[in-house]
Amino acid sequence: MLWDAKDGSVLLDGARMDYVRFGSGGKNLIMLPGLSDGLASVKGKALLLAPPYKLFFEKYTVWMFSRREPLPRGFTIRDMAADQAAALRALGIERTAVLGVSQGGMIAQYLAADRPETTKKLILAATAPCVNDTVRARVRDWIAMAERGDHRALMIDTAENSYSEAYLQKYRKLYPLLGAVGRPKSYERFLANARAILDFDARGELGKIACPTLILGGEEDRIVGAEASRELHGAIAGSEMYIYPGLGHAAYEEAKDFNERIYRFLEG
Repeated sequence: MLWDAKDGSVLLDGARMDYVRFGSGGKNLIMLPGLSDGLASVKGKALLLAPPYKLFFEKYTVWMFSRREPLPRGFTIRDMAADQAAALRALGIERTAVLGVSQGGMIAQYLAADRPETTKKLILAATAPCVNDTVRARVRDWIAMAERGDHRALMIDTAENSYSEAYLQKYRKLYPLLGAVGRPKSYERFLANARAILDFDARGELGKIACPTLILGGEEDRIVGAEASRELHGAIAGSEMYIYPGLGHAAYEEAKDFNERIYRFLEG
């Protein structure tokens, strides 16, 4: 198949780290997803996840990684970055481009700061340098919903705070299905991921990031706030930034030129 989509995993001191890869290019692009990874890992979803990245397939092999399984309570964002570095070593991937989205962007910050040899170029999308008031309020609400097992409320609240009103007007009719679709057997993995966000603060490490960095955000972001992108831009020397007017946290899904901007940055 043209997409060359495959699943795999790396073993890390008794735990498993799943990944999918697609494309056949000689360059690598590592993609680190957001908190939704706590509800379902990428395992078995290579063909489902590949289409948005087809622009990269000729020149890049795109790797999308989940967090380790099992994910113990108390595991930090910095621990997740150390896992990611170990997984790259195990797979023989050196000096690669890294795209981190939302919580994945938090992991990517520590990866680039703590292990600069891993990261050739860095893209931080819809993410923050620390758990600001906006992030804290949203994540605490999600934790409460997960603790009481209210999957429908969790999915609707995530959608309402991620997408633009124009997008939501088309898809709110699907809300009745959200209580049954995608419900995990347990929320423990989601809760471990979410609680890690509440302790996150990489502001003291951002000055260590020396690789070319692109920061992308949405002006109407109600999960991390638009100011988070500006704070990252001010702290990472030489970084580039673009904030999408009228879009929120899910600008990475809604903006038609989102992957084109990343591709131009990588190839520039």
